[in-house]
Amino acid sequence: MISDELLSILCCPETHQPVSLAPASVLDQVWAQKLVDRRGTPPQAPLEGGLLRADGMLLYPIRADIPIMLIDEAIPLPGGSV
Repeated sequence: MISDELLSILCCPETHQPVSLAPASVLDQVWAQKLVDRRGTPPQAPLEGGLLRADGMLLYPIRADIPIMLIDEAIPLPGGSV
């Protein structure tokens, strides 16, 4: 689980927009639609969590309670999620 303190200082490394915990519906969308990250790699299993950029256009995955804040591993969301 990501602490509120950590969440308050994290931001998108590309645009510096704030991020928030993604709702389950967004995580389900990534898995159901087989969305790929910027490298073209689909998730190997359903995501356990994710951080949603404020504009709703990118999702940064969370693996083993560690946010993966790498631009290449961000998952673009079609049309944004919000």
